[in-house]
Amino acid sequence: MKVQCGDACLSLQQVYEWTRKFINGISSVTDSPRPGQAHRVVTIEATAAVEAIVKEKRRVTVNEIAAYLDMNHGSAHHIVHDKR
Repeated sequence: MKVQCGDACLSLQQVYEWTRKFINGISSVTDSPRPGQAHRVVTIEATAAVEAIVKEKRRVTVNEIAAYLDMNHGSAHHIVHDKR
């Protein structure tokens, strides 16, 4: 099968793993959600508030914005640097 399909072919280990899952009643091959870092929720209001602060004081730091708006540093950084 590897000759015909190349690298797109599943490994024998993966076939055994999926077979075991299907026998045990799991019908989805996608990964289940894992605990970890939560998704950032950036609201329009928070973005507008950050933009207003930056327009008022151009040399404001991300830490100052986060403290003023009571949000974490990562969310403030995301709004300032990544939102366009």
